[in-house]
Amino acid sequence: MHTGLTDTEIIGRVLKGERQLFSELVTRYQNYVFTLVLRFTDNREDAEEVSQDVFVKTYRSLADFRGDSKFTTWLYTIARTTCITFLRKKKLETTSIDNERTMVQLENQESSFKANIIEQKSRTAMVNEAIQLLSPDDAQIITLFYKAEQSLEEMGQILGMEPNTIKVKLHRARHRLKEKMEKHFSNEVRELQND
Repeated sequence: MHTGLTDTEIIGRVLKGERQLFSELVTRYQNYVFTLVLRFTDNREDAEEVSQDVFVKTYRSLADFRGDSKFTTWLYTIARTTCITFLRKKKLETTSIDNERTMVQLENQESSFKANIIEQKSRTAMVNEAIQLLSPDDAQIITLFYKAEQSLEEMGQILGMEPNTIKVKLHRARHRLKEKMEKHFSNEVRELQND
């Protein structure tokens, strides 16, 4: 069901009683939410569960959407908060790059990268894999800017930082992403550059 309505128009009509229209928002943003949630949970089953929770919370909070920012910015905030709550409940730590568990994960990912290298010829697949090797903060900044297409100002609102701070963090995250790609995908990067 594609209505051709804007997000704001759909929200207005849902709030006036056309509840079935909310499914249009779910259809539009289910991949967006799932991708964001997967970055936090790093597990498909958990990501599916948390994604459903995000849409339930979004529906319940729809009257709170003021339209000051894009709907995706508001939705991202709900997704992020829901993920943090979920991770706290599971008592999972946010891993740092120095953490031994992270190093084991990186080694496991590295070996699975080699096994799946034939399937990962596209630039997008490689970038997605490299993003998963970044720290959660770097991955979040890269995901917001490139995948969610948020402006520096919108990212500042979401993360509670000044746009200039976001700009610096984005610059550093890009640099670390480039390093990850050169380290883990050096042959593929060269092939793409030669194509």
